[in-house]
Amino acid sequence: MPPRSQDERMAWWRDARFGMFIHWGLYAIPAGKWNDHGDHGEWIRTTAKIPREVYARFQPQWQPEQFDADQWARLAKAAGMKYVVITAKHHDGFCLFDSAFTDWDVGNTPDGRDILRELSAACRRHGLKFCTYYSIMDWHHPDYLPRRGWEADRSTEEADFDRYERYLHAQVTELITRYRPAVMWFDGEWEKTWTHARGLRLFELCRRLAPEMIVNNRVDVHRRGMQGFSGSREAVGDFDTPEQEIPATGLPGVDWESCMTMNRHWGWNAQDRQWKSPKVLVRNLIDIASKGGNYLLNVGPRADGTFPPRAVERLETIARWMRRNGESIHGTTASRFDRLDFGRCTVRADDDTSTLYLHLFDWGEGMLKLPGLANEILRAYELPYPERELPFGRTRDGVPFVLPPQERDDLATVVAVEVRGRPIVRKAPEITAESETFVNSLRVHLATTDPEAVVRYTLDGSEPTRTSPSADDVVQITDRCTVSAALFVAGKRVTPVTRRAFAKVSPLPPVKALARGPGLERTRASVDWRRIPDTREVFDQPATVVERIDLPTAIGEHVALRFRGFLDVATDELYRFALTSDDGSKLWIDGQLVVDNDGLHGATEVIGEAALARGLHQVELVWFNRTGGAELALHWALPGEAFTEVPNDRWRH
Repeated sequence: MPPRSQDERMAWWRDARFGMFIHWGLYAIPAGKWNDHGDHGEWIRTTAKIPREVYARFQPQWQPEQFDADQWARLAKAAGMKYVVITAKHHDGFCLFDSAFTDWDVGNTPDGRDILRELSAACRRHGLKFCTYYSIMDWHHPDYLPRRGWEADRSTEEADFDRYERYLHAQVTELITRYRPAVMWFDGEWEKTWTHARGLRLFELCRRLAPEMIVNNRVDVHRRGMQGFSGSREAVGDFDTPEQEIPATGLPGVDWESCMTMNRHWGWNAQDRQWKSPKVLVRNLIDIASKGGNYLLNVGPRADGTFPPRAVERLETIARWMRRNGESIHGTTASRFDRLDFGRCTVRADDDTSTLYLHLFDWGEGMLKLPGLANEILRAYELPYPERELPFGRTRDGVPFVLPPQERDDLATVVAVEVRGRPIVRKAPEITAESETFVNSLRVHLATTDPEAVVRYTLDGSEPTRTSPSADDVVQITDRCTVSAALFVAGKRVTPVTRRAFAKVSPLPPVKALARGPGLERTRASVDWRRIPDTREVFDQPATVVERIDLPTAIGEHVALRFRGFLDVATDELYRFALTSDDGSKLWIDGQLVVDNDGLHGATEVIGEAALARGLHQVELVWFNRTGGAELALHWALPGEAFTEVPNDRWRH
């Protein structure tokens, strides 16, 4: 029976924390070198501008005689990895499986073996989850658009992207029904031909074929560059995908996975000597786990089917560390501490007894302080030796501490701290609100998850005391003030005081304008912008009246639009505006810049606000698209309400 909920489907993935990425294909044959340049990788066909028919000569050279799927699986399992993601098809379109829908695959090579079939079977034998990467972009298929800019000799007259989408769906269906991957890891979604509607259709296909399967967010178009975070209310996908970076504070509230290379390239490059040290790789794993994410560490196999020796050395070093300390990674959740001076923390929580795993990077000779920990410490010891118990106690000011062990692991020493009950780390309460300004009133949130603590507050900036008012999540303010808050337990303050100032503002008065009718004026211009210039004289063509702010079909590239008119607001209030665009956009109201979403980027949402009095307000919105995907949407919201599209009847021109 398929899992009944998102949490059930994601359970194994959240427990895994560590997986292996494998980038392997025809690009391994040139090993990164073309002519006099040796810095290519899996993108070599386009970075070296290799014609399609020339690149095709690699197919008969595909003979990975030393490929041993069981050896790959053994290395991954020993390193503590719980799943393997392999490039079933990368951007060059070549398939590592014998596809019924193309001859551009391993089935038509001298070797002929179905790589995915062998690796999927090996993964299952060794207790690993088998997962497949599939590129939406395809430089080989005759129906894929757009072509590379340097492929002027390849005609697009007969190309049909809808037909390519059917091919893509057929291959994804083939992958899912034949190999039953635990994850479909899409990529190459950023070109203009791929849209949210296409992404939604592909996501729904995956759900229909395998309801229990996990799908990453790159199935859709809303990824924010290498940060990997969607940030869009309509985006689909089960987890977000930062690439080659670790978010400073993780991505709270969402599932996420950082994919990273061991050196500089994803695919095999024989000239690449910039390998990360085992210490960096282990500490990346710890850092990611401590922030609630997964680490997908890449290997680029050589053309003969073997892992590079330096990759093997690093996997074996990680394996030795994980044999001792794997319990501090697998099945753990994010740290409860905002910051620890000595390193990182992961957590295994339970109602009776929980374990905090302290990963020591640099602790000098001092104590391992655990500021804010409210639980009773039961015992502490060095992994993997429960018998090597460590002293613990509290400082004079009540901060719990553990004394570190004498011996150190150069990669990371791990100390297990068992505490009574689920971990409670008391932090100064966050003071959150939709804005720091308001027109009529504002809801300020002063919540805590600590069941024993009470949030007490003042509105004049003074320090709260045990007799100050208590907050049950929300405080409604109606005048300018400074909110101060702290946690109290049994009448004693147990956290520092946090403060935040809020200001009451007067709304912008309406303009006295003669609006001729409903809608907005839209003007188009051809541009080659990277950012919106201060002068907008380029919009010198006659305007078209449109109902609302959105994009016409087939908008194209190197184009800008300007919308001008009036917004009719019904009441004096602070209005929030969410402007989503790909590429840049700006929104002015009554001549004031309200939202700045400028620059070259994928679909990104930026929120601004304006205090507006009842009546008409002059609006100008400028958007541009240089190349690639195109998107534009404007939503608004009153305080405490959800964003919605601005109704057509609110626009005047």
